[in-house]
Amino acid sequence: MGTVIDSHFLALTAIVTIGYQFVFFVITALLKFDKITDFAGSTNFIILAILTLVLKSAWYFRQVILSLLVVLWGLRLGLFLLFRILQWGEDRRFDDKRDNLGKLAVFWTLQAVWVWTVSLPVTVVNASDRNPFLQTEDVVGWIMWCVGFIIEVTADLQKLSFKRSPENRGKWCDVGLWRYSRHPNYFGEILLWWGIFVASAPILKGAEWLVIFGPIFVTLLLLFVSGIPLLEESADKKYGNVEAYRIYKRRTSPLIPVLPSVYGSLPSWCKTFFLFEFPLYNRNLPQEGLNWCRTSKGQGGDALKMG
Repeated sequence: MGTVIDSHFLALTAIVTIGYQFVFFVITALLKFDKITDFAGSTNFIILAILTLVLKSAWYFRQVILSLLVVLWGLRLGLFLLFRILQWGEDRRFDDKRDNLGKLAVFWTLQAVWVWTVSLPVTVVNASDRNPFLQTEDVVGWIMWCVGFIIEVTADLQKLSFKRSPENRGKWCDVGLWRYSRHPNYFGEILLWWGIFVASAPILKGAEWLVIFGPIFVTLLLLFVSGIPLLEESADKKYGNVEAYRIYKRRTSPLIPVLPSVYGSLPSWCKTFFLFEFPLYNRNLPQEGLNWCRTSKGQGGDALKMG
């Protein structure tokens, strides 16, 4: 069936993704119910991985492993985010979208593009007739996925535990992995999807290498669109005038985990070009807080400059 539509399942997975996301878009628009948004995205990955694996029915070891990795990631993230939103009550990302059909449609369109694009490596692997013996890329990719998955799960659980503690109410999470990265869960997310791509490399030929847009897309999305920028803006508005927060931000890498003592001493250009400390992550810091960081001569004054 799938091969009749297209040899790489690209059209099939696009149709399934658009249809699946459209159903949840309609539910959200009509009922103003946004608690299933992330669940819809995560489970869509599972559907595509299983669908393409079953339709091809080759059951090569590489196909099975990569599909299982995607299913495991999707189940874990989908259930975790569903549990979290049910606890929190509302998804604040939709505060300006619930009554705006246009903005809501843009969000769901972006989610469909995210699912289809990021799934490309697994889709193409599952559609392929090639099955070379296991290579170094397979092992390296699986290790990258495992490390990224462990980091993402650990970071999510650490932050959840932190926020559930009454004594931490009104504070930002700076424990565990969050001491070394302001967004360690995103680092894990990016790493595991690059691992999927690396593990798919042994079967790629010609234009199939374009599946690299999968990990590139998720990286750009988290760095510049719906990931770090939104959370940095929210945190800056809440804590931007708090001295301890400014110290934390000055000494903590935005993505890649780095020792605070090391990161705090690095020059600005090094942080920008190698550790993704982009200016847009500080543009929403309250001006009075930013000025204080630049002019303070007191305790640790130089260390508190916003680099």
